[in-house]
Amino acid sequence: MLARFADDLAALRAADRFRQLTPRAGIDFASNDYLGLAAAPELADAVAAALARGVPVGAAGSRLLRGNHPEHEALEAEAAAFFGAEAALYFTGGYGANGAIVATLPDRGDLIVWDALSHASTREGLRLARAETAAARHNDAGHAGALIAAWRARGGRGTAWIAVESVYSMDGDRAPLADLAQIAHRHDAVLIVDEAHATGIYGEGRGLTHGLDAPHIALHTCGKALGAQGALVTGPRAAIELLINRARGFIYATAPSPLLAAAVRASLNLIAAPERRERLLTRVARAAPAFARLGIAPSGTPIQPLILGTDRAALDAAAALQAQGFDVRAIRPPTVPEGSARLRLSLTLNPSDAELVALLDALEPLCG
Repeated sequence: MLARFADDLAALRAADRFRQLTPRAGIDFASNDYLGLAAAPELADAVAAALARGVPVGAAGSRLLRGNHPEHEALEAEAAAFFGAEAALYFTGGYGANGAIVATLPDRGDLIVWDALSHASTREGLRLARAETAAARHNDAGHAGALIAAWRARGGRGTAWIAVESVYSMDGDRAPLADLAQIAHRHDAVLIVDEAHATGIYGEGRGLTHGLDAPHIALHTCGKALGAQGALVTGPRAAIELLINRARGFIYATAPSPLLAAAVRASLNLIAAPERRERLLTRVARAAPAFARLGIAPSGTPIQPLILGTDRAALDAAAALQAQGFDVRAIRPPTVPEGSARLRLSLTLNPSDAELVALLDALEPLCG
């Protein structure tokens, strides 16, 4: 068995697919800490205050056993109000929460139409789902509608679900939510929207589902723009209660630290104010012409891909930038489609304006 592992690892190295953990170093153009909250003193103060009032570090069990804590419940109540939902549920992480939504809420006789570039967490949920599944072309609302119509024509009588990301994690483009809302109304469907890279940034911090006129379940991760950890699922109370009763990733997982719940509560208060969001979106807008001059199509979001094609090209480009003091990482298949290995440039509030200009200058030789 161990010899097989060695062979597998050797094959990954030969294909430029070997991955290893490396320490963070250099100017941050790789993280998802979009608003610079991960090290914000307000979050540290919230955790210190929670410790001072006796909030424990560990939950000591699953939420359905002894792990439920008033901090969890306070966060969920505040999150439901903040995101304009009937209810919210706090998970340990976005990957597990996203998979739990897809695996639990759609039932036998239903259809899940998922975007072809959906995150691995969605795909994991699809693997466990009881419903029929169908992949729609990326950001093609018409194709999603056609797949549902064809399913209905074949006798499908259950609920249709449409799973998308509001901002896609590797391309930085946005889902056509308004068009998908029309499809949902036309076909009596429910949207499942992963807001991981939109929460805290768009919709007054509430994500791109804010004000969406269609039935939907939203996933708001807490470890990206919110600077903490965990994930909040928001939606109708009946859907949240069904997750509590049937989502294995919730039922059998130790609850998140109550201290993290206190930190996320502080994050929600911080992102309610516009200052950080406006600074970030201004940075994205100002960088767009510079990317365009380099021949890079601006995504219009804080996620800016530079597609280089081969794994080796992406690794070499990342190494060249890292040698100049920039933390930029290569993204390779299977995270992205074959032939589209890339640099994933993340625009956050952590670097200075001068450091962003320096990165753009350093990119020029790579874009010739």
